[in-house]
Amino acid sequence: MSLGIFYKNEEHIFDEVEGATPYLSYPLLEKTGVVKHGFSTRLGGISSGCFSSLNLSFSRGDDPECVRENFRKIADAIGVSCEDMVFSQQTHTTNVRTVTEEDRGAGIVKDRAYTDVDGLVTNIPGLCLVTFYADCVPLYLVDPVQKVIGLSHSGWRGTVGKIGRVTIERMVEEFGSRPSDLIAAVGPSICQDCYEVSEDVIDQFREAFDQSIWQQLFYRKKNGKYQLNLWKANQQIFLEAGIPEDQIAVTNVCTHCNSDILYSHRTMGEQRGNLAAFLALVP
Repeated sequence: MSLGIFYKNEEHIFDEVEGATPYLSYPLLEKTGVVKHGFSTRLGGISSGCFSSLNLSFSRGDDPECVRENFRKIADAIGVSCEDMVFSQQTHTTNVRTVTEEDRGAGIVKDRAYTDVDGLVTNIPGLCLVTFYADCVPLYLVDPVQKVIGLSHSGWRGTVGKIGRVTIERMVEEFGSRPSDLIAAVGPSICQDCYEVSEDVIDQFREAFDQSIWQQLFYRKKNGKYQLNLWKANQQIFLEAGIPEDQIAVTNVCTHCNSDILYSHRTMGEQRGNLAAFLALVP
């Protein structure tokens, strides 16, 4: 069954089994055979009001018991365990944490022993990396050769700072990954048509990216504002890092365009829930 924008193509498949919690996934990542992964929607949870229904944030004012049940539902759907999850602690940095066995359950069954972490990498089977969204860009990285994964949160600040490259560099340094082996995905987030920014933001993108691709990343409107393409920018970061183009899936799903089934900060402001990305090496 398909719902609105969710349809099978080379980038996304919308997994909806009767009685299960639906989620988005990437055939490109599934084909590796070494990971379980997904991206949540607003559907299939038990939260109510502005959190309706699959809110995955404990920090926005929702009933914690509802959030825990929502996590159980999405975990069952994807095939992972809540006890094996490790949460980011996002503050729009480019800080990447190497997740170890000691982190298992951090953020959901025990307190996190870290702050200011927007990216996570690990080579430990079974650990499920979890990052959070409501318009920003989830970046999935899978090394099927060395059996390493990375998952990072990239808003405009993270994109200017090239957290995608930082995450890859950590995988290379810690685990011997080669960029040419990596399979990557730029996940559901706000599209260029919906993402208006000011010139001070664009100035930073001009400094971070070569002029030859500026035309692909942003354009100026009559009101003096710009429309920014975070999808293309993060794809470019992956390409510059050495990932082959045919090993990168880029989203076609905008959170703002589809706020009836995805949380969007631009649409809802602070009164909303959070989406989450999940990535785990198969035990």
